[in-house]
Amino acid sequence: MIASPKNEDFQKFPPPWDLKGEGIILVFKFPKKWVEDQGQMPEYLKGQFKGGLGYLMLVNYTESPVGPYRELLLIPGKFGMHRKQSITKIFVDSDLSTMNGQANWGIPKETMDFDWEENHGEIQVRVKSKNQVFFDCSIRPFGFSFPASTALLPIDLYQQWEGKDFFTKPSGKGRGKLAKVNFNFIKAELFPSVNQVKPLLAVHIRPFQIHFPKPSISE
Repeated sequence: MIASPKNEDFQKFPPPWDLKGEGIILVFKFPKKWVEDQGQMPEYLKGQFKGGLGYLMLVNYTESPVGPYRELLLIPGKFGMHRKQSITKIFVDSDLSTMNGQANWGIPKETMDFDWEENHGEIQVRVKSKNQVFFDCSIRPFGFSFPASTALLPIDLYQQWEGKDFFTKPSGKGRGKLAKVNFNFIKAELFPSVNQVKPLLAVHIRPFQIHFPKPSISE
C-alpha cells in the first residue's frame, strides 16, 4: 500500500474534472441481504439500502487533472431518503487522486497498487496491498462496438465525508463492447465478494471520457 500524504500537504485540483481513458463497467442487481452482509458499507449507509442497479467499475485513466491513474470502485445501489447511489469502496493508485477525491466530492478513496495489463485482447487487473494481491480479474471484450453513456447507465452520487453531504452527478460517454469478466481472486477482508453475485451486464468502454462537476455540499 502506498502511504497517503497528510491532508494539509497535498496539491489541490478543484472541480470540475474531465478525465479520459478506458473503463470496464459491470451492472448488478445486488440482493439487500448481500449488501447488508457483504457490502462493507460505512456507518452512515448501514440499514439505508433502497435497491436499484449496482455497478462495479475498473478504470484506467490516461488523462486527468492529477495525471494518469487506475481505479476500482463499487456502487451497490441507492441509499437513504435521497435514493441516490453511493460509492462504498474505491481504490486508486494515485495519492493526489485519493486526497482530491475525498476533498472535492467526499469519495472515500484509498491508495493501493495496481497492475493493469493487456495481452492478446484480454485485460488483467490486479489490485495489491503491501505487495499482496487482493483483487484479480480478467476481462475479454467481444463483438461490435456501440455508443455508451451515462444516459443509459446514470450515476447520481450521495457521499458523506467529514460531516458534510456531497451530491454529484457525473456524466460520461464512449464506445463500448460487451465483455466477459472472470474474477480470479477476491480477498473478502479488503473488497466485497462481488463474485458471489452474477452480473446482469459487463461492458468495456474505450475510448472513455467522464466529467465530474462541482458538487452540491451541505453540512
